[in-house]
Amino acid sequence: MSEFLNTSPIWTPGAILMGLLILGSGFFSGSETALFYLTRDEIRRLKSGGPSARLAATLLRQPDRLLTVVLFWNLIINLTYFAISFVTAKKLVSFGHSTAAGVLSLFALGGMILFGEIFPKSIAVNLRNSIAIAASWPLALAVRAISPILPALSTLTLAFRRAIAPSLKMEPYLNVEDIERAVDSSEVGGDLALLEQKILGRILEMSEMRTEELMRPRGTFATCYPPVDLAQLKQFGPGTEYVFLMDPGTESISRVIPLGDVNAIPETNLESISEEVVYVPWCGRVSATLSTLRTRILNAAVVVNEFGEAIGVITEDDIIDTLLNPESSRARRLLDREPVLQVDENRFLAEGLTTLRYLGQRVGFDYEDRDDGLLTISALLYEKFERFPEVDDECEWEGYQFRVVEANGPGKSIQVEVSRVPEANEESDEEQ
Repeated sequence: MSEFLNTSPIWTPGAILMGLLILGSGFFSGSETALFYLTRDEIRRLKSGGPSARLAATLLRQPDRLLTVVLFWNLIINLTYFAISFVTAKKLVSFGHSTAAGVLSLFALGGMILFGEIFPKSIAVNLRNSIAIAASWPLALAVRAISPILPALSTLTLAFRRAIAPSLKMEPYLNVEDIERAVDSSEVGGDLALLEQKILGRILEMSEMRTEELMRPRGTFATCYPPVDLAQLKQFGPGTEYVFLMDPGTESISRVIPLGDVNAIPETNLESISEEVVYVPWCGRVSATLSTLRTRILNAAVVVNEFGEAIGVITEDDIIDTLLNPESSRARRLLDREPVLQVDENRFLAEGLTTLRYLGQRVGFDYEDRDDGLLTISALLYEKFERFPEVDDECEWEGYQFRVVEANGPGKSIQVEVSRVPEANEESDEEQ
């Protein structure tokens, strides 16, 4: 050890540089662990925090890009670190201090493992929120520094992947067949098993349900033009959870303010706490929309028709509510009350917004996706009458009779009375 200390003038400059590089490696290792160890709820809370917290959440919207940057800089630091270690050890050997060179090499390896990897990662797991916020700006600068070469790195990675494993495909975590088997195997009786079976059945429905079936139609959600201040929000009800921002130039929905996720609402410039939205087609599946929202850590999607026009919005909360609550329905969320009321044993009073799927659950018929695109009671009436419904209009569909009892004009509510059409044998029994 005395020989090693006596040679300090030789290895001190290299050790100082190596110490700085260990700090850099520890920073990137700890930052990677802190950011990627965050749960989805923690990331959503970051989005409603200060500038540094929102920046951390923004970086995680492109996790592959962020991970590439972190690994790139960590690799550069480690290569530089061991290069300096090798040069310093070689210098010691050239001066005849082979033992000191060996000690330095062991210290260099152990120091990088302990202080560049293990300790930073262990601390980051427990202090992930604080570290993620503190590291957001340095990481943003690191991303910007190598942004010009990121496309080349992505192309190189893709080329290696195709060359080494051209047929490699990501295996789905769960597919429809697995869920169907789970539904069959859960039929063991008991309230809990019944609840599980219902939820699994809802998951299967979501794989077939179109986005427009769950969306909130245009005109049923809060919208504002930026800039937005706190006084403008008073025009909306106290239960408003989302305010969608309109683009003045295109008249389309560009961003959303998730009021339910915000800890503190500023007096002015509320668009600063808004987040982006994704655009999904009206015919897309709800399961795909949910996957997109969760992957990009967003709250809402804008539903567009074949002409690219926004016809409604759908939120993650709406989808989760539909998944977990068997009594959930879009009409119930919009009207804040039950949309289908039972009048007597064979008659029901339903709102025009009610989906045919939910009506089937309440009345007792099985609904299946149809080629005619009928989703709601209102759509069924328009299809049957080819005009706006009027009071006492009647039609039959799938063995049920629909009679309009309230029609207040375009944009107003429609109510219908739904009753099962008696079968021929039932009518003959009544006559006898």
